Amino acid sequence: MFNRLTGLHAKTGNYPGVTVSRTRGVMKVHDHTYNIEDLPGSYSLTPISPDEQVVSDMLNGKLEGVGEPDALLVVADSTALRRSLLLLSEVLPRHKPTALAVTMTDELRRRGGVLDIEGLSKALGIPVVAVVANRGIGIPELRKTLTEWQDWSRPPIDPPADPAELAGWVDSILASAGYEGPNPDSRTEKIDKVLLHPVWGTIIFFAVMFLFFQALFTWAAPLQDAIDTFFGYLGGLVDEHISNPVLGGLLGDGILGGVGSVLTFVPQILLMYLILALLDAVGYMSRAAFLMDKVMSKAGLEGRAFVAVLSSFACAIPGVMATRTIPSSKDRIATMLGVPLATCSARLPVYLLLVGMLVPSEAKLGPVSWQGITMFLLYLLGGVAAMTAAWVVKKITDRSGAVLPFYMEMPPYRVPTPRSVGIAMWEPTKAFLRKAGTIIMAATIVIWALTTFPMRSDEQLSAAGVDPGDAVAVSAYTMENSVAGHVGRFVEPVFEPLGFDWRIDVALMGSLAAREVAVSSLGQMAASSDPEATDDVASQLEGWTYTQGPSEGQKVFTPATTVALILFFAFALQCLSTVAIMKRESGGWKWPSIAFGYMFVLAWVMAFIGHTITLLVT
Repeated sequence: MFNRLTGLHAKTGNYPGVTVSRTRGVMKVHDHTYNIEDLPGSYSLTPISPDEQVVSDMLNGKLEGVGEPDALLVVADSTALRRSLLLLSEVLPRHKPTALAVTMTDELRRRGGVLDIEGLSKALGIPVVAVVANRGIGIPELRKTLTEWQDWSRPPIDPPADPAELAGWVDSILASAGYEGPNPDSRTEKIDKVLLHPVWGTIIFFAVMFLFFQALFTWAAPLQDAIDTFFGYLGGLVDEHISNPVLGGLLGDGILGGVGSVLTFVPQILLMYLILALLDAVGYMSRAAFLMDKVMSKAGLEGRAFVAVLSSFACAIPGVMATRTIPSSKDRIATMLGVPLATCSARLPVYLLLVGMLVPSEAKLGPVSWQGITMFLLYLLGGVAAMTAAWVVKKITDRSGAVLPFYMEMPPYRVPTPRSVGIAMWEPTKAFLRKAGTIIMAATIVIWALTTFPMRSDEQLSAAGVDPGDAVAVSAYTMENSVAGHVGRFVEPVFEPLGFDWRIDVALMGSLAAREVAVSSLGQMAASSDPEATDDVASQLEGWTYTQGPSEGQKVFTPATTVALILFFAFALQCLSTVAIMKRESGGWKWPSIAFGYMFVLAWVMAFIGHTITLLVT
């Protein structure tokens, strides 16, 4: 409804924790504009968590730089109108111009319910508009009503404050509106008997996730190959038409070799968000949170913690922000220190590259791809690690073990609308493309410059024993003796036990800007090390050899090194944006510093263990 009124594409969802902060939009009607604030969903104006505190502070004018609202629009679900009236009974005594938007009236009618909108408006003494937001029904009427907020009618008396009298007030309002609640949704009940079953529901949940990752490697492969071929073609044009070595290197090796290597994973990202959007739109995500509530309770946490972890599979930033829904401050900190371990979409390009190098595409278990199985296990590892870390922190910081009650709504199953699915799929993909065009490109250009300069003259190359006519030898020598080469070798002793060479170390440092920069950095360095190569990035990386030390001449990306690098990315907090959000949400640098430190140590240890075990078994 907010998106329909403002023309925005704010993210909505069918489970709590999706909206945890206020979102501002502008509604334009003729020559007038109206500011609209969308607040987190609340069951009461008495806050017990930070997201509900946002609602209270906004209504009381306590948000810095934001005044009290001129008018209030309460959104009520017609299939659960009694509960919504309880919230309205807290809003009306504020004596602000108030209107009620009643949603899902089509669902109410479909399930045999009855509601007289005019009767409800007369009984309440305020304007009431029926809206079916996903289909745009009632939006013009609601928009017109909002423009007339100064003329809204007001109830003659406030609802009673006494709980017993309040129940009678709600009954009288419902009776005046001729309200008959919806019949039980037999279809939803039958499906939930299976999907919410503690055994069968859990099996189905893991089966859905398993098939999800199988799809990432099969359905998107043709389009990914096409994008890879396209960037290879552009690189050929650069080599053919740009004679200036610096400009040609910047365009061919830096931008096309770096950013292009990241953009080849756009099909998988689109597909991932498409599947997640479908699962959310049909109402399955809230079922997943309900199933995991019992698992979370074993760890001394609650279902809201799983909602935060679930949000982190898209990005750790909304995951950290979703902890606002958790009433307990100790639970909130514990969850906040765990959610960055969930496998966010920024890790996806890294995993797709490294898993593709580690596991051959033809390796199958019957009809099932081992690449898909590996990806499933990595995402499972991220979820388990996130919840385990939260459990450990909770045990250290809170020994009471008290768990607050968790209320979860189960929306009826719905057929997804193309518009909502399209928005949920395109918006995060657009954000990824924006990141590729800004942060990733900037970081890639910086790394290209650091691996390219200082450039040597033919005389200097000859003096160093390098044939100036050998493009591969010149590129390798220049990169190894560049600024990045010196920096990489400086930190190399830290990562040498993991099998990483200085080029991987440079990619790791670049990934602090954004994890995807690791892929663009490796792609750029692969393109720079062999300008004449036409293979894809993975094939070029597989040809890398150590340039110095006891392993000189041996392959860098052995199975042991690849496993270690995957595990390092699985556990390290390589995202400064997440650190900044943690600082804002926790109110200081203490917890972000702890998170960054413990995750680096955990990542190093797990990578070392993985490297050692892989060496023993291969």
